[in-house]
Amino acid sequence: MNIKVTLNVMLAKRNMKAKDLAAFVGITEQNLSLLRTGKVKGVRFSTLARICEALQCKPGDILDVDLD
Repeated sequence: MNIKVTLNVMLAKRNMKAKDLAAFVGITEQNLSLLRTGKVKGVRFSTLARICEALQCKPGDILDVDLD
């Protein structure tokens, strides 16, 4: 079982650029890119909360479970 990051989908739905999201959240574009591609081992709840605030969504809207 793996956690799948669907942040790109929500960015497209909200018509927001990753650069703008990174600036709002207060992280580098590189770190956001790593999160978007699922190449991180974890994410701080405070960062997740800021992402959800910017995108007006819930954590479940940008994270999914891959049961394979």
